[in-house]
Amino acid sequence: MSVSTDILHYGHIRIMQKAAALGELTVGILTDNVICQYRRPSLVPFEERWQMIKALGFVSRVIEKDTLSYRPIIEQYHPDIIVHGDEWKTGSKAKLRWEVIRLLEQMGGELIEFPYTKDENINALERDVFRRYAIPEIRRGMLRRLLKLKASVRVLEAHSGLTGLVAENAKVHMCNGEEREFDAMWISSLCDSSSRGKPDIELVDWSSRIDRINEIMEVTTKPIIVDGDTGGLTEHFVYNVQTLERLGVSAVIIEDKTGLKKNSLFGTEVKQTQADPENFGEKIRLAKHALKTSDFMIFARIESLILEQGMEDALMRAGIYVNAGADGIMIHSRQKSPDEVFEFCGKFRHTYPDIPIVAIPTTYNQIREEELIAHGINIIIHANHLLRSAFPAMTRTAEAILRDGCSGQDAEKYCMPIKEIINFIPVEGE
Repeated sequence: MSVSTDILHYGHIRIMQKAAALGELTVGILTDNVICQYRRPSLVPFEERWQMIKALGFVSRVIEKDTLSYRPIIEQYHPDIIVHGDEWKTGSKAKLRWEVIRLLEQMGGELIEFPYTKDENINALERDVFRRYAIPEIRRGMLRRLLKLKASVRVLEAHSGLTGLVAENAKVHMCNGEEREFDAMWISSLCDSSSRGKPDIELVDWSSRIDRINEIMEVTTKPIIVDGDTGGLTEHFVYNVQTLERLGVSAVIIEDKTGLKKNSLFGTEVKQTQADPENFGEKIRLAKHALKTSDFMIFARIESLILEQGMEDALMRAGIYVNAGADGIMIHSRQKSPDEVFEFCGKFRHTYPDIPIVAIPTTYNQIREEELIAHGINIIIHANHLLRSAFPAMTRTAEAILRDGCSGQDAEKYCMPIKEIINFIPVEGE
């Protein structure tokens, strides 16, 4: 049987004891990388989970399981019996179950399923483990850990507590047994400003932005990346990163522009001034020096392609920022094709093979994540989609009420039942 648990409770012990009663029990421990394919990273590292199971006297052997599929294990060890709980008969793991059944039929083996332990005390234990992801010390370092475990980190914008819950809970079951969800949240200055009815010109001060970050952090547990705009004055940025670090934020991204900030997608249509690269590098260096931990990350966002300054300028700036201490580089483009982003990634990777690259594929959004990953992009941010999808729905609802003179008929079809919204928002202790 295989195990991925962070905590070993009596439900696990019972099923393993039942399995051991059938013969010599080999337990496959899922690696941290595999766990990240279907849920958030384990709080307990692979090596410690290995030792925990190995210490059980009724376990004959412990092996590494480095894929969700049981095929490699079955083909290598030819087990007489695979033991599993019965909860995988339905849902995303049902396909894995049928693969096991077919393989065992071919090799003369058997699948034995024991009832999944349903106990409120166990549920309370698991909820307690889940809540630990929200602890600032754990949450802050989770992005850096994800970058080590996954080819790429999938990020969705959130601009309120409710959108934070959407980003936290959205999940789809793929036909191959994989479960997909977002790994982290992006607190966009554009979406934060727009949701307040303010222009995207760094008008919302940092105190207000931190209030919004706290609002989202109070109801979610996933890592948070903050859009820091230009970072403002260096002297102020140094203190702001310390505040973000203390809150449990994982990273901030600042763009190398000066003066009145305008949204990058305007490009050269409006006046925008790129910062002196040495001065911007010094801002990064001083902020990194002010941090108290090694968990918090500062990414430098390069605007050279947006402002049509050329590839060589972008690469020159990237080198200065990395040497100043930037933990990664975000390369931005407003082209509908990702060609210039891919060109940057290829050239940057020759010099910096291990520095994370961030991309926001808003304009080239037809490119699938697999292709972005293949070009060396480590963080993919879907930067404003919850705001953009909510706005037209609200507008249509308002117009329907005006047109019909009531909130029934057309307006209702755009609305979610209020009971579903109430049930979506968790109540502590329930």
